[in-house]
Amino acid sequence: MNIVLLSGGSGKRLWPLSNDIRSKQFIKLFKDENEAYESMVQRVFKQIKHADQDATITIATSKSQISSIHHQLGEQMNISLEPVRKDTFPAIVLATAYLRDVLGLSEDEVVIICPVDPYVDDMYFEALQELHLLANSDVANLVLMGIEPTYPSEKYGYILPTDDSKISFVQSFKEKPSTEIAQKYISQGALWNSGVFAYKIGYVLKKARELMDFTDYQDLFGRYADLEKISFDYAVVEKEEDIAVMRYRGEWKDLGTWNTLTEVMDEQTVGKVYKNADCGNTHVINELDIPVLCMGVKDVVIAASPEGILISDKEQSSYIKPYVEKMTDRVMFAEKSWGSFKIIDIKDESLTIKVTLMAEHRMNYHCHQHRDEVWTVLSGTGHVILDEEILAIRAGDVVKIPAYCKHTVVAYTELEMIEVQIGKDITIEDKIKYEFPTEM
Repeated sequence: MNIVLLSGGSGKRLWPLSNDIRSKQFIKLFKDENEAYESMVQRVFKQIKHADQDATITIATSKSQISSIHHQLGEQMNISLEPVRKDTFPAIVLATAYLRDVLGLSEDEVVIICPVDPYVDDMYFEALQELHLLANSDVANLVLMGIEPTYPSEKYGYILPTDDSKISFVQSFKEKPSTEIAQKYISQGALWNSGVFAYKIGYVLKKARELMDFTDYQDLFGRYADLEKISFDYAVVEKEEDIAVMRYRGEWKDLGTWNTLTEVMDEQTVGKVYKNADCGNTHVINELDIPVLCMGVKDVVIAASPEGILISDKEQSSYIKPYVEKMTDRVMFAEKSWGSFKIIDIKDESLTIKVTLMAEHRMNYHCHQHRDEVWTVLSGTGHVILDEEILAIRAGDVVKIPAYCKHTVVAYTELEMIEVQIGKDITIEDKIKYEFPTEM
């Protein structure tokens, strides 16, 4: 199978664990077979490979998520990068052109588009294989996966099929309705629109050229900023007459809020958490190094991270987005391709960060114009390069880096450091990257 995972999200509904860099799909809250925590994207990636070891997986995403993807899935992941954020139609067209022009797939190859973060079991991926076969057999230009509803939801659009067969043609689409209207749709046999569909590469590229002027992937990438923001549903799906839907009855959950996420968590507590016996239906996720103690609270979710602390009734937790949007604080934690960082202190003319590098990884070779830095090694071994001079480092060493000094750090083992940035104008934009010295 050729699968494109759409990875977007602004990180608002699962604050404070998510932010503009770490969207919900990168939060590690699920336990794998080894009892280690994994994220939604790691879980889905593993499930795809279990269903089809030879599957070609491409993630369509924006620049802000690249580091998290590399950190969790590895450096060799296929990525279709949006130069700027657009809606799903430009993103899917760009990913489709990427498959043809970069990965070399034929226009007769089938592509399956999926959200990156559904909570599903293995039956879902067996259904994707069936969806692939249907699209490959030309049953229709587009083949959708419709989820059999379990309740009248206001959160999803609805697909009205022509009959109640497992595979049928589509009669019409309905926007997200009220609960009463949703119940009416369900009584007529409607399905939830899961955002999962399959098509042949040539079909989408042909449709795209009817609306866009481009020749190939590189040309489209260069013009991307000027493209119209438009959804794939509006640009293609709702206008396509030759369209079929496959009914899916297995487990499928959209974990878009704390309320829905806690329903599928393996444990009620993550991190340093203490609760007395009078607590009930209370989930606590603590990413801080200090303990959280709960006494007698019921039907509550508590989440603590370097970004902030949420204490909410579970039902009310679905409505936090407008409040989070008012917050303008800087990102306090992020995963990078080389490891992670956590801001631990902010002053007018200094910023203190705990940096963790994974073994056998390195930062970019770079310099800053408006700040000095001091690195104090807490644990691990490696070396730094300062203006092409190599210095070995270990726990207890202190490295002083003046402005304009080209520098990087290379970890032999996992390496932890405290980085203190000192200057009157400390910004993330103050960074000049250089080619890594070849002799290094």
